[in-house]
Amino acid sequence: MDWKRFFDNLGLNGTRWQWRMMRWERNWQALRRGEGLPADFSLTRILIAVNVALFLAMIGQGILTGYGLSVLLNPPTELLYFAGAQYWPHAIDGQWWRCLTYAYTHGGLLHIGFNMMVLYQIGPLVEREIGTLRFFTLYTLTALTATIAGYLWHPMVPVVGASGALFGLIGFSAAYYHRVGPAGLYVRNIMLRWALFAFVFGLLVGADNAGHLGGAVGGALIGALLPLGVRGRQVWRPLFNLLAAACAVMTLASLAALLYSWLAFWIS
Repeated sequence: MDWKRFFDNLGLNGTRWQWRMMRWERNWQALRRGEGLPADFSLTRILIAVNVALFLAMIGQGILTGYGLSVLLNPPTELLYFAGAQYWPHAIDGQWWRCLTYAYTHGGLLHIGFNMMVLYQIGPLVEREIGTLRFFTLYTLTALTATIAGYLWHPMVPVVGASGALFGLIGFSAAYYHRVGPAGLYVRNIMLRWALFAFVFGLLVGADNAGHLGGAVGGALIGALLPLGVRGRQVWRPLFNLLAAACAVMTLASLAALLYSWLAFWIS
């Protein structure tokens, strides 16, 4: 398509928009190939933004319903349910979106602050190494393996937080960089120390270590299976693209269902 003429006809700078369209097209083709996007694009930042946006929405709802500013540090369970917490009886009863929205919901300012700090530190490393699509697939699938582990361990306990997916990134990195060889051992050891620290911290504060373990095991399994070389990734590219598309659909559908539940609550 002649983008220059198209935007000129709209009264815009056709040349400038033509270059933008060409850049976006190159980025899309790189994304489909599983390659990294330009340095100014970061899925990690988008994930952080979504987590923060949902947290602020939860705080706003808590203040409007009379809980006051105490929800910043200690939101009540009812508010966490409203914000998308995982609770398996509700999920089985039709609120399926909780299987993913819980990973974008947090139980207070300290909770989201710590988790987003970890995501900010670990996410870009993994995203650059395996590409945006595979990174998002890893993040989503390990959030699911984390909540499945929670179902097997404590199905009646409400759960919130991105830590299951974060442990997925840690478990993946430990297994993946171990396979890389001597050049990857430094990163592997860092990730193992992260995992040890987080597990011990989880025991001290009563965190969901079942979910942590489920995320770590899911991530380690993916890290053990993901091809290291470019040729192997090219062979499996159609599968990676399909998985990424499925994860995107599941995530967007879950967030949309959560927003719809909010709308239904406000209308009622």
